[in-house]
Amino acid sequence: MPELAIEADGLTKVYGSLTAVDHVHLEVPAGSIFGLLGPNGAGKTTIIKLLTGLVDITDGSARVAGYDVRTHPMQVKQRIGWVAAEVILDDDFTAWENLWLQAKLHRLVGWKGRAEELLQYFNLSDRKQDKVATFSTGMRKKLEISLALLHQPSVIFMDEPTIGLDPSTRRMLWDLISGVNREFGVTVLLTSHYMEEADQLCGSISIIDHGRFVASGTPTELKSRVTADLVELETSQALTPETLRALPGVTDVRTQGSTWILRTTSSEALLPRLFASLQTDSIRRINVERPSLETVFLDLTGRRLDQVGTEVRDYRKFYATMRRARQ
Repeated sequence: MPELAIEADGLTKVYGSLTAVDHVHLEVPAGSIFGLLGPNGAGKTTIIKLLTGLVDITDGSARVAGYDVRTHPMQVKQRIGWVAAEVILDDDFTAWENLWLQAKLHRLVGWKGRAEELLQYFNLSDRKQDKVATFSTGMRKKLEISLALLHQPSVIFMDEPTIGLDPSTRRMLWDLISGVNREFGVTVLLTSHYMEEADQLCGSISIIDHGRFVASGTPTELKSRVTADLVELETSQALTPETLRALPGVTDVRTQGSTWILRTTSSEALLPRLFASLQTDSIRRINVERPSLETVFLDLTGRRLDQVGTEVRDYRKFYATMRRARQ
């Protein structure tokens, strides 16, 4: 059995009457890239906060980098890095000064050689004396990852690292994450609500919804769970499940709010029959999803990942906690 960089059993977080994380079981092999996939508000960031010791565990247990999060939180923090959705850098500092500040937070000695190596790896050496305020979004992300790697952590948590980025910058960051995992041998746990991102980067994935894991496996294993097409239908026409199930090729019917979700053996054969049975002016939207991670989530939850809410993130509190740990 491979060594585990992260493991959790029955991990639970309760805020008053809200169960944000509900008895999660997690095993992340050392040296892997693991993805937590789900909409904002599903519990992804809360799981990271639990695993990093930022918030107290209500129930269950967790170990990160070989240490129990509850009994040795400071040892955990010393062995992990963090890359947040929002870039946390001092714009008035140069790239080198940001690295210096990170070294101070971790009480590092002999850090300059490591910093030079990271700047060279991320092609930032010629900009190290420039203020971060002059950096592009991609350069800022590179520098933030450099800071996370400066103290040579064995595990890096990346919370929605590509959210809000344009497609070309997002793909550049995918290459960087794969490279960091490969070249530095660091375990990466990333959260995302981008299906393509998880499919591209992660060796294994857990899909989370309302604080619970609803499916886990490799991207290939998860996609193999859905062998049918899914057709989403929004219409003002009054319909019943029985009416839709009677259409040839429909094997299952679900509803989510005003949307009908039809599982079918062939969307090409179903669509003409569907149009023929509906009043044309009543159709608001029809969408076809073929087997993919998006279809897996849609099939499991009845919702799409782009139907996201909001989730509170307090990254500065995390860094403040790290700073106090080193005082």
